[in-house]
Amino acid sequence: MELGQFSVSLAVKDIRESLTFYQALGFQALQGCGSVEEKWLILQNGSTVIGLFEGMFEHNILTFNPADVRAIEQQIKARGIRPDVAVEGDTGPGHCILTDPDGNRIMFDQF
Repeated sequence: MELGQFSVSLAVKDIRESLTFYQALGFQALQGCGSVEEKWLILQNGSTVIGLFEGMFEHNILTFNPADVRAIEQQIKARGIRPDVAVEGDTGPGHCILTDPDGNRIMFDQF
């Protein structure tokens, strides 16, 4: 099962402060992937990708961007794992979310 591009989605308290911190570590905001005003940004440093999200969720999330989130969801279900949030609709962008045995959230997000 090919899960797609991996990133960590970070629940941040102050997106400006977090952006300054991660820029000091060499991360750069990706053009067209959010904004400070929208309170979310995608940053990259080499092959490492993180998302900063202010006020959108409570905890950090492991995020994968597959080519076909519906196929991933079918494979997950076939292996006995039920998503907490199922993909809506039959085509286009979508996401599903599940929780691992330790309470870590995992999102498969096709955009």
